[in-house]
Amino acid sequence: MKDIIENDLRRMDLNLLLVLHVLLDERNVTRTAERLYLGQPAISGALARLRAAFSDPLFVRTPKGMQPTPRAEALGRQIEPFLRLLHAELRGAPSFDPAASERVFHLGMSDALEAALMPALLRHVRDHAPGVRIVAHQADSDRVPALLDSGEIELAAGVFEAPMSWHRQQHLFDWHFVCLYDPAHIEAAGDRVPLETYLAYPHLLTSFNAELAGFVDERLEALGHKRRVVFSSRNFSTSAVMLKSMAAFTTLPSFYARVWGEALGLMVAELPFEVPVSSVSMMWNAADDLDPGLSWLRSVAADLWEKMVPATGIEPVTP
Repeated sequence: MKDIIENDLRRMDLNLLLVLHVLLDERNVTRTAERLYLGQPAISGALARLRAAFSDPLFVRTPKGMQPTPRAEALGRQIEPFLRLLHAELRGAPSFDPAASERVFHLGMSDALEAALMPALLRHVRDHAPGVRIVAHQADSDRVPALLDSGEIELAAGVFEAPMSWHRQQHLFDWHFVCLYDPAHIEAAGDRVPLETYLAYPHLLTSFNAELAGFVDERLEALGHKRRVVFSSRNFSTSAVMLKSMAAFTTLPSFYARVWGEALGLMVAELPFEVPVSSVSMMWNAADDLDPGLSWLRSVAADLWEKMVPATGIEPVTP
């Protein structure tokens, strides 16, 4: 097997990977040649060799330039970490001093995770890295990989599927859905809301699709029950605030329910039916593994965020 790998690599000029990298960035043979201080015929020849090596056209000429094929896009994501690692080794390992740095970090996460996670991180930055600033970008889990690939964000937190090979992922903490209500309006609901009480009051729903039903309604339907949803919003915070003025329930992630429970004096309770446990993780580009600033931020964030605990001391019921 070792000989087979070496024979395969011997047929590939590794300089071709740099040509592919720049072509993906420029989408133009002339500009690629200029950046690499080569002639256009050399770039055209390199592209021909790349096409033969990977058995794919890689780039197609269009009125808007050289359009990469899906195979070229995938190759670009794979080789970028290698090129960055090689570049870092050639230049020597850079350093990062948090106390002296004025770097701006771009993070991606939902508004719920911002409210739950950012206060602890900002307190640490205030005390240990006063010149560092953070920009939070609204990013649901589906958008995070594309935002990382485009460079709009450097680090994300959320509920993610298995990462692509060019991304890294680190588990932080587990969470589950819980119920939130105001004990001034709903009495004796307890730490685990009885099903009859849960169904007796209206519900405020958070729905990213602007719908009046969600996974809770599917669970209730399977049990032969139905709740009354009177309001739907894309924002978790809206429903939490509204609870202060009405007798109603809202269902939130445990890490976020705790934030509003403490801020508004609301009660956090377990739901009266089984709920799954999910995980929040960090995600970043593999190409940034050796970035000392991001390594520091990931280490600090992991140390702070993995200590997140469920909103109540009651263990969630799992399927």
